Amino acid sequence: MSAEKLEEKLRLVHCSIKAYPDFPKQGILFRDINPILKDPKAFVAVIDLFEDHLRKKSPQTELILGLDARGFLFGPALAQRLGIGFVPIRKKGKLPGKIYSMSYRLEYGEAEIEMQTDAVQPQQKVVIIDDLLATGGTLGAACNLLKQAGAEILECLVVVELKDLSGIKKLNCVPLYSLVQF
Repeated sequence: MSAEKLEEKLRLVHCSIKAYPDFPKQGILFRDINPILKDPKAFVAVIDLFEDHLRKKSPQTELILGLDARGFLFGPALAQRLGIGFVPIRKKGKLPGKIYSMSYRLEYGEAEIEMQTDAVQPQQKVVIIDDLLATGGTLGAACNLLKQAGAEILECLVVVELKDLSGIKKLNCVPLYSLVQF
């Protein structure tokens, strides 16, 4: 993709993100990606940008893993484009069979994510995708979960990175690619 086309797509994605002050509580500026989902051109731009990035930086990717729930929106479309599989990482209690599980702390409590044990093979080259990186709790837990499963995590992808919250620190040196930073 040409640099000009890349910039055009990034502008479209950036302009599609809506800000809501004081949501969900006073002092928070909420970055809403729902307008991207509503606009087919913006959605395709996100997938195009991630596809271009992975084909250049991580062409050896064998599997895309998406975080519950918005990673499920972008992950399957990206995996389909790349001709590889998609695996969901779910909230606790949503998957049948044997699972790997990882607990983690949130700013307001604790949570747990799970993945079926047969979803990823040891040494399989994987990429994790989600909509947003804030404090890094969920994405960091996903990295730990995949390390527990023996996967080789090539990188994490997000549409939006909230840099002031330093969530990248919880990724334990796994590279991060974000389309838009605030």
